Amino acid sequence: MSARLDHRFDGPDDAPVVVLAGSLGTTKAMWGAQVPALAARFRVLSYDHRGHGGSEVPPGPYAIEDLGGDVLALLDQHGIERASFCGLSIGGMVGLWLAAEAPQRIDRLALLCTSARLGPPEGWDDRVAAIRRDGIEGIADAVVGRWFTSDFAAREPETVARWRAVLTETPREGYAGCCEAIRDFDLSDRLATITAPTLIVSALHDIATPVEHQAALAAGIAGARLTVLDGAAHLAAVEQGPAVAAALLDHLGGGDRHERGMAVRRAVLGDAHVDAAIAATTPFTEDFQHYITGAAWGDVWTRDGIDRRMRSAITLTALLAVNRMEEFAMHVRAARRNGLSTEEIGEIVLNAAVYVGVPAANDGFRVAARALADES
Repeated sequence: MSARLDHRFDGPDDAPVVVLAGSLGTTKAMWGAQVPALAARFRVLSYDHRGHGGSEVPPGPYAIEDLGGDVLALLDQHGIERASFCGLSIGGMVGLWLAAEAPQRIDRLALLCTSARLGPPEGWDDRVAAIRRDGIEGIADAVVGRWFTSDFAAREPETVARWRAVLTETPREGYAGCCEAIRDFDLSDRLATITAPTLIVSALHDIATPVEHQAALAAGIAGARLTVLDGAAHLAAVEQGPAVAAALLDHLGGGDRHERGMAVRRAVLGDAHVDAAIAATTPFTEDFQHYITGAAWGDVWTRDGIDRRMRSAITLTALLAVNRMEEFAMHVRAARRNGLSTEEIGEIVLNAAVYVGVPAANDGFRVAARALADES
């Protein structure tokens, strides 16, 4: 029997539907950075899994087919015949099940930080036993430690604390039941049956569902496209909100190059810098600002051929070569946001000394040191 799911709609009633399914121990609020971008083009249906948030908490154990059946019942309730589906972690597992079991209901599929099989079963058994015995508080720090990178946790402790509270407020039976669903889920031998156009998003620092799990999905689903985000761990939709929004818009067909570019520009350069650039825009510079947002950030920085770490390294070298030190300082800060370490930035400048020249590298070390100090 399906469970009653707490859910909400955003966006135009007559637009194509996109369903958002979150991670174990979270609520639909985890999509806060993506809903506004998607709702401009889609009817966005976000929900809480059974046993989570405001949804019903039936007794466990659960299975992924139970969670998938809940979604189908929700779609039927609202007369939705077909929808695109985006899921993170256990939400991605639900998406895989739906795409395999009910392909006529799924238009496009986006899978974030998830797996077709996430063992070993003994680890899940131990977690379930601990939860049913002691509650969630005892595992909360370990779980949240896998959700976010250490840099993000240091930079945004209030956000981390807020999501820790969401985790510990999850009903223990709901959390344990979903753990059992993950324990028993294995769709690895059915990936080839999935025909929905599929985007797979990995987070480079995700130790809960490492990148090799998403690489296996990409290898098994025909035509699937894999993109790897730097500067994110398991809850990539929270930590790299604009980048995830841009990837979803690109995959789902919503948004133009300028909208995608603005999302990536904010993810790489930061809101403060972009807001300042927008505030300084005049009628004389407006066309140029629109051009660089669309061409540089919308067309180039959104491509999958190389990751953002490499784009940052190339950009730093090019800016040193043409002696654009103000832009160089800005991209040193962007490189840190894209996951490059201070040591790696130093190696890039040192390497440039050979090919660009010692005076340029001398300026580069001086400007980079100041930019990195400003970030600390």
